[in-house]
Amino acid sequence: MTQINKLKIFNDPIYGFISIPNALIYDLIQHPYFQRLRRISQMGLSYLVYPGANHTRFHHALGCLHLMQKAVDVLRFKGVSISEEEENALYIAILLHDIGHGPFSHAMEKSIVEDVHHEEISLLFMKQLNVEFKGKLSLAIKIFEGDYHRKFMLQLISSQLDMDRMDYLKRDSFYSGVAEGNVNSERLIQMMNVEDDFLVIEEKGIYSVEKFLMSRRLMYWQAYLHKTSLVGELILTKILKRAKELALKGMVLPCSEPLQFFMQNKISLESFNTITLDLFSQLDDFDIISALKAWQRQDDFILSTLSKMIINRDLLKIKLTSEKVAIEDLTPLKERFALENNISVADANYFIFKGKIKNQAYDKEAEPIRILKKDRTVEDVIESSDQLNLKSLSKSVTKYYICFPKQLV
Repeated sequence: MTQINKLKIFNDPIYGFISIPNALIYDLIQHPYFQRLRRISQMGLSYLVYPGANHTRFHHALGCLHLMQKAVDVLRFKGVSISEEEENALYIAILLHDIGHGPFSHAMEKSIVEDVHHEEISLLFMKQLNVEFKGKLSLAIKIFEGDYHRKFMLQLISSQLDMDRMDYLKRDSFYSGVAEGNVNSERLIQMMNVEDDFLVIEEKGIYSVEKFLMSRRLMYWQAYLHKTSLVGELILTKILKRAKELALKGMVLPCSEPLQFFMQNKISLESFNTITLDLFSQLDDFDIISALKAWQRQDDFILSTLSKMIINRDLLKIKLTSEKVAIEDLTPLKERFALENNISVADANYFIFKGKIKNQAYDKEAEPIRILKKDRTVEDVIESSDQLNLKSLSKSVTKYYICFPKQLV
C-alpha cells in the first residue's frame, strides 16, 4: 500500500473531517488493538438512561487526535518549538491513551482484573506496539509516563485541561443530549500557550475555562454519576465478581474464551504478560453482553437474577442521600430479602449495599490550570477568576447511596 493511501479522513459528527496525519498513525489505527475500541462503549451503561449514548472509545480517541493536531498548530503559531518527532509522539500518546480500557469502561477494573487501572494496561499495550513498530513509539511512551523534560507535553495528554477531557465532555454531551456538558474546545485551544515549560491559558480565555469546569461538574451529576448509570455499573461489577467467585470454585460458566481466562485466574499488574495482554485485547462489550444473556439461565440465584436486571433494564432501586448510611440500617432489609428468597444473609449483600460517590470539578491538590496574565505572570485559575462559584467547584462534594431490590420498598 502506498503512503498516500494511508492519509485517510474520518467524518466525525462533532468536528467534521478528521485527517490522519501520517502513515504510522494510520497503521496504529488499523491495528487490532485499536480497532477493538470500536467495541468498547465510551459511557459504559449510560445508554440505560440516555439511549443515544452508544458512541465508542474509538470515536473518542480519534476526536482527541483531532484536537491535538489543532493544539500543535496553535502552539507553533505562537512560537512554541515542537519538532516533527515530538509532534508525532503527541499524536501517538493521545491516540492510544485509552487503549487499555476494558469492556464497559470501569466495571472491569473493580472485578475481573485485580485493581489494575486502565492507564497501566494502556501503557502495556503501548510497549507491546513499540516492539511491533520497531521503537517508533518510544518518545510517545516517555511523554505518557511523564519522563520527558518538556512538561507541557504531558499536560496536553493528561491534566485538568487536556485533549482527553475536552473531547469527552463535548462528545458525551452530544451523544447523550445533556447540553450542559457542551464545551468550546476550539476557543480553549486557541487560548493555549506555553510559559516556563508549562501549559497556560491566556487571560482572555478565562471565561472559557470557567465554562469548561462548570460543564464538567454538571456532566458528572447528570450523566457519569446519574443514579441509573451508577446502579447499572454497580450491578455489572457485582455480576462479574459473582461469576469470578463461582469460576474460582470450579464452576464452568458459558462465556467467551478470553472472558473464561479472566474468570478462572487472579490477574494483577505483575501477572500481565504478553499472553494475558493478548487475551485482554480480545475482550470487549460483546463478551460481557453475550455472557449476561447466557448467565440469566444459570442455576445460581445471584448470577441469574443480577444478569436479568441488566439485560431487561429492571435494576435495583438506588437512593442518594447527603447523610452517611450506617451498615446496621441495611440489616433488616438483608434479613427480609434472604428469608423471602431462601438465600443466606451474606448472599443478600449482592443485592443490598451502600457506597459513596464524589464529584470535584477542579482539584486544588493536582497540577493547576494556569492563567497567563497580560503582564506575563502566571497564576492558578482559582486566583484569577472573579467567579465565586469557581472556588466552590474545587470543593469535593460527596453523596451517599444505598441500593436494594424494588420489592423491598
